[in-house]
Amino acid sequence: MLKRVVFLVLAALFLASCAPAAPSTPGQPSPAAQQPRYGGELVFAVDAEPPSLDAHRETTFAVIIPLAPFYSTLLKFDQYNYPKVVGDLAESWTVSSDGLVYEFKLRDGVKFHDGTPLTSRDVVATYNKIIFPPQGVISARKALYSAVESIEAPDSRTVRFRLKHPSASMLANFASGWNWIYKADIIEKDPRWYEKNVLGTGAFKFVEYVPGSHVVGKKNEDYFIKGRPYLDGFRAVFMTDRSAMVAALRSGQILINFRSVTPQERDDLVRALGNQVVVEESPWVCSQIVVLNNEKKPFDNPKVRQALTLAIDRWNGGQYLSQFTFLKYVGALMRPGSPFAMPESELEKIPGFWRDINKSREEAKRLLREAGVPEGFSFTLKNRNIEPYPSLGVFIIDQWRQVGLQVEHQLLETGPWTQDLRTGNFEAMLYFNCDFMDDPDLQLLGFLSPERSPVNYARYRDPVLDSLYDQQSRELDPEKRKQLVWQFERRAVGEMAYQLPALWWNRIVVRWAKVQGWRITPSHYINQDLVDVWLAQ
Repeated sequence: MLKRVVFLVLAALFLASCAPAAPSTPGQPSPAAQQPRYGGELVFAVDAEPPSLDAHRETTFAVIIPLAPFYSTLLKFDQYNYPKVVGDLAESWTVSSDGLVYEFKLRDGVKFHDGTPLTSRDVVATYNKIIFPPQGVISARKALYSAVESIEAPDSRTVRFRLKHPSASMLANFASGWNWIYKADIIEKDPRWYEKNVLGTGAFKFVEYVPGSHVVGKKNEDYFIKGRPYLDGFRAVFMTDRSAMVAALRSGQILINFRSVTPQERDDLVRALGNQVVVEESPWVCSQIVVLNNEKKPFDNPKVRQALTLAIDRWNGGQYLSQFTFLKYVGALMRPGSPFAMPESELEKIPGFWRDINKSREEAKRLLREAGVPEGFSFTLKNRNIEPYPSLGVFIIDQWRQVGLQVEHQLLETGPWTQDLRTGNFEAMLYFNCDFMDDPDLQLLGFLSPERSPVNYARYRDPVLDSLYDQQSRELDPEKRKQLVWQFERRAVGEMAYQLPALWWNRIVVRWAKVQGWRITPSHYINQDLVDVWLAQ
């Protein structure tokens, strides 16, 4: 019992330490002081299109932001008390004293949008798809649930997860915004049906998806929370041209971009609209990384990979790029300032994070010579065509040029970019390391061996990292866990340089003041169900 109490106390302290900064615009009334209004359609921008419609498979905001309103999850995060976990489909839950059994009691009367009732069977089928996916089905985050041994449905409203060992992050993982609950009958017939179709239990019913244009949803009159949603509907408009997006936001054609705007875009909008808009900012659980294809020469050589990271001046780059992008902070695999992040005094010891860039680049040139890489060696950096990817790509290519490398910059739409990542059709690729909270299980996931984590696009196998990941995941003492996380980082991005962290982000959201009931969090993967959002006029 004592062990259980200590575990809960430590978990509570960890979650409290992750709280985001308050909105940067002062004087906003609290949710309780506002009088919600029914009606209206919320129109918002999404600056990429989804590779597929299945959140279990994908890792991009282009799926979450336009489609989350159609779905529910077992648990979710409270937007006003992030990262507090609250129920969504689960009305209550218990955890056994030994941390090995999680039991959830589902709400009564929940219906899918086709009118059929949701039962525990649907939740079990959903999590089996996520944790134990059938052959040919991609589950991007299955490694997060490696502690789960079995999932049971004792009755129609009870779901029971049995674990092989305690997991420090398990409760928060059940609040993942990616774990949309799907219909068991559909999954059992075709586990890939949800890649092209939509059917959930969320606050909004699916109307249409027009590729290249928009997603439309209408109010679910049978939603399980009485009195919600407030909106009559929403329209998510795909806008990859940032100038067009900012112009639409300025004119009121769209009311918000939930992902982020740049500092320059923020300032332009505030100058043009004044108190008609509200600005919120937060440190972001999101960073850019350079993925090197370890299966292709010369990137299979750790000396080459180390040279590439040593060439990058992150400290000055962060200051420069933060002036016109939302790239800002220097860190390894855990967000700077978060509970498990390395202090700068430790970070500076890792190759690629040295303060003396001249010393760093001389070492990079030496390693390239030792590896037999000739002066002027050329390769291609493939990149996504949405900000801040292109700006960072230009910066990194310039950094590599200064150690004698010639790199072509190829920009791709989100779909082809994702496909090339998955198939290994690249030499170097600019990617991201983002998720729904500051947690090592999440941020280290993409560095596990591919058979454990399909999002290790660098395509290497490292049993040492796999073992360190398991050790930190099971360690309930935060200080001991932190040391294991740092060990993992030193090997993954320093000693072996499998993938190269670039910079961490700062989230900036500008919304028209009429958009109420929404608050920024450090992640754009949560708080997107639009359940509490309303329009003031």
